[in-house]
Amino acid sequence: MLTFLVAVVVVLGVLALLIATRPAAFRIERSVRIAAAPETIYPLIADFHRWRSWSPFEDLDPALKRDYSGAASGQGAVYAWAGDNKAGTGRMEILEANAPSKVVIALHFLKPFEARNTAEFTVEPAGDGSQVTWAMYGPNSPMAKVMSLFMSMDRMVGGMFATGLAKMKAVAEG
Repeated sequence: MLTFLVAVVVVLGVLALLIATRPAAFRIERSVRIAAAPETIYPLIADFHRWRSWSPFEDLDPALKRDYSGAASGQGAVYAWAGDNKAGTGRMEILEANAPSKVVIALHFLKPFEARNTAEFTVEPAGDGSQVTWAMYGPNSPMAKVMSLFMSMDRMVGGMFATGLAKMKAVAEG
């Protein structure tokens, strides 16, 4: 029994050390080149009503409940959602909207776990089109540090960002 307890303490100690080495903050980012002017792309981002045409998160729960409030678009626009375990529950508010180049959003996830992060979209002229970057960053909570030992949030969320940007490209170019 003593050997078992010592083994458990050692394993927990090693896990605690691994968790302590995880970064205090995270940043996930993906970019795409779109053959459209920033003025064409910006409204797709700054108006939460238009996210249904490109956001991969909109497809997670067909019965997703949506609530729009605040400004119609741009700074002060609010989008709250409630869905199943895949979609979760949360709220987004546009904090900064600099047409046609930047949108900063406060994200507040409530379920399946609580987190407060920032999403940022930048749209920069690039040749005859635009370079669009979608980033999310914030503090790395203790639970996120534990999860990062077993799964790559960059790969999982970054993959969703890449899918969303590909859909945005199709909408903007179509």
